[in-house]
Amino acid sequence: MIPSDQQELCRALVSEAAASLLDPQGRQLAAHVQWWPLDGLPGNWPVAVLGEGPPLLLLHGFDSSLLEFRRLAPLLAERHQVFIPDLYGFGFSPRPATGPYGPGPVLDHLERLMAAIEVRNSTWSGSSTFGIGLIGASMGGSVAVELARRLPARIQRLLLLAPAGLTGRPMPLPPLLDGLGVRFLALPGVRRGLCRSAFADPDSAVGPAELEIASLHLQTPGWARSLAAFARSGGFAGCGEPLPPQPLEVLWGAQDRILRPPQKRAALALLGERVRELEACGHLPHIDQPHTVAATWLAQPAAAR
Repeated sequence: MIPSDQQELCRALVSEAAASLLDPQGRQLAAHVQWWPLDGLPGNWPVAVLGEGPPLLLLHGFDSSLLEFRRLAPLLAERHQVFIPDLYGFGFSPRPATGPYGPGPVLDHLERLMAAIEVRNSTWSGSSTFGIGLIGASMGGSVAVELARRLPARIQRLLLLAPAGLTGRPMPLPPLLDGLGVRFLALPGVRRGLCRSAFADPDSAVGPAELEIASLHLQTPGWARSLAAFARSGGFAGCGEPLPPQPLEVLWGAQDRILRPPQKRAALALLGERVRELEACGHLPHIDQPHTVAATWLAQPAAAR
């Protein structure tokens, strides 16, 4: 169950973001958030919806929210109906008190969300070429790969942005350490440092508006509890093999300072020629270079879209 007061607080946070975020694109994206009931899940779930055309699903990274797509979404909405959910247990999504939290629940939530998208896109779903496009950033890249393998007939193609978790193995944090890690992540100085590390040029890119968006979702009821539970699960790791059968492209920032060099080398070896590295770009191509990301997706032939 999700207490009604928790659901109301989640909605209030998003409404407040739509009214008062320092970043105007963040305000605009928050204003497009809808709250959907999903079969098999209690409560209502946030998903930003904008644009018209073939459906396109965007998946954010670890300990982030749908607001990280504030610069990319308007560019894609010129040609697509864009759906941006908060992943289960992240962002402004409600947190059921009993959980569970981990990769399985994240994918189950997205499978239910995709079913709802297909119902709402009856014009496109009636086409013989119907399929949902998928863009995943950081951990969202691994989520996208797992989802594409799970639903090969319903996902048409993928674009991964600095994907995290494609290689390696799950490393569950034991009790006590998971709670300490969450408290560490909540420290203002730590969040500021992580935010700066994500950009190619933090001195010019990171100011009060970026820091506000990077931390706003920490006010969501149950943030610490759900993040600790996700850490105990081991999270997404080793998700890249085998790669899904759909067409797949990858954009990666040359100045990515979030993923350690061994992690990046292993991912590059797995992905091979699918990767294009972007100069003057950090761990967030969709924020550092949103026009390049949009152009990469939109340049594909109509048959692939």
